[in-house]
Amino acid sequence: MRTKEQLRVITAYNPENQLDHNLIKLSENENIYGCSPNVIEAIKKITNLHIYPDSSASELKKALSSYHGVKTSDLFIGNGSDELIRLLSRAFICSGDEAIMAEVTFPRYRTNVIIEGGIPVCVPLENGKHDLPAMANKLSSRTKIMFICNPNNPTGTVVTKEELTRFIQQIPKEVLIILDEAYEEYVTSQDFLQGIPFVSQYPNLVVLRTFSKMYGLASLRVGYGIMNPLIIEALEKVRDVFNVSTIAQQAALAALEDENFKLECKVKNDHIRKIVERRLLEESIVFYPTQSNFIMIQTGLNGSFVTRELKKIGYSVRSGEFLGHPNWIRVAFGTLEDMDKILGLLLRLMKKRGEYTEYTSRRISME
Repeated sequence: MRTKEQLRVITAYNPENQLDHNLIKLSENENIYGCSPNVIEAIKKITNLHIYPDSSASELKKALSSYHGVKTSDLFIGNGSDELIRLLSRAFICSGDEAIMAEVTFPRYRTNVIIEGGIPVCVPLENGKHDLPAMANKLSSRTKIMFICNPNNPTGTVVTKEELTRFIQQIPKEVLIILDEAYEEYVTSQDFLQGIPFVSQYPNLVVLRTFSKMYGLASLRVGYGIMNPLIIEALEKVRDVFNVSTIAQQAALAALEDENFKLECKVKNDHIRKIVERRLLEESIVFYPTQSNFIMIQTGLNGSFVTRELKKIGYSVRSGEFLGHPNWIRVAFGTLEDMDKILGLLLRLMKKRGEYTEYTSRRISME
């Protein structure tokens, strides 16, 4: 049997240590605080599992419409934002079409474009950030989609309000701009631009959000996009009929209503982020300033070697070898105790390999 020719140049997802329950998992950027208790209570009340889910996710659309101040007709609910990326590629990419994206970003953009016969045009990051002017310069008559991950995964960086505004304004209306804001809820920067208010002005703009990160519903697979109804009309033709389960829809509704849980998670994450970044600066270790719930750290060592060593003390993190940064690791923020152990081992490894010469044994301050 012969598969599609393009499948030969992509690889299957590598779920590192996903089933090893002896490890503290900081490799997938999940919410370490779980989900709102309201979600658990909502799931317990579901009894009609023998009935197919609401195909249009009407209750969830109504709630999100109120939450974001948009029309229900501008909302598309998907089986995680991954599904939306896949459907957008399926609906708009034809053989030979180009999609512009950062060279180091969420890998599902590239994978889905290739599957549809398209050509990924990858632009190097600039100091870990999207180089939007360089991406705009790559526009051609074959460009169909521009992917912007903001904050960017795996670097955690964001582009400024001015940069993003100028970029959106200069892209031709026939080119789809997909603004992936999966980690938006973690952002504290005052120079961050949310894309949702621009959707009504720019019919080619799609903003993606997810319940997998801040809301802690990663296992239920529910995400959504805010976009022009004409784009939604195309997606409706290529999606599965019952793509979001009843459990996922009810859980998302309960999660959306619990603003206190969301705020508490954001405050905790920001507290740990500041402490970790301060420690790295003190130790002169290179990292990308992050606006998400994870951080990329340059170790000067092979990323897979570092991840193997961290497994020995009970932690699963992501090797930069899979993320275009072979000598880096990406670590989701754990507790302060977790981060202290990880940074302590990292410093010892760097000292041993001659990458670091001023190792100190002080612990991360709890203040």
